[in-house]
Amino acid sequence: MSQFDDLVQKIRGCTLCSLSEKRTNAVPGEGARDADIMFIGEGPGFYEDRDGRPFVGPAGQFLNELLLSIGLSREDVYITNMLKCRPPNNRDPLPGEIDACRPYLDAQMEMISPKVVVTLGRFSFGKFFPGESIGKARGKPRPWKNLTIFPMYHPAAALHNPRLRDVILADFAKLPALADDVIGAPEEAQEAKAEQLSMF
Repeated sequence: MSQFDDLVQKIRGCTLCSLSEKRTNAVPGEGARDADIMFIGEGPGFYEDRDGRPFVGPAGQFLNELLLSIGLSREDVYITNMLKCRPPNNRDPLPGEIDACRPYLDAQMEMISPKVVVTLGRFSFGKFFPGESIGKARGKPRPWKNLTIFPMYHPAAALHNPRLRDVILADFAKLPALADDVIGAPEEAQEAKAEQLSMF
């Protein structure tokens, strides 16, 4: 069993917080294990808990549409969440739950070693930039350690507020050029490149 497969098994059997008590399935994530682009959402919902896969409900259908709009598929990227188990009634994650799942997400990021991390919503953005507003930060790439963080609204936001649909589509349309710039740059130049990109 590979190191990554071992991590997936640990996530599926995790009992570090009370969310494990009522889950149907833990949702480790899926996609290319060497992906250059990684998407991090908030937590599984009803459909994700049922199927054990991330972003398979209505928000996931919109994410699939967004990926298709820039010529990508789920197999080209890696998709996961801050939480690996569904919070009751899809409520916001609690700090203790985020802390319990943090080692899993950190390990995924280390093993996959993406160049660009797309944070979907305020909770995943807050992992990298605590206390900042997603409304002000979204659509503007910025450096974080050796990564480029690209904050976006969560696809579910467009389901609750249809006016955000065009905003999300416009932000997503920036991703190919950003990825080309960052992935094509020498590693030591990536942080400087991300800083330049964050100015437009």
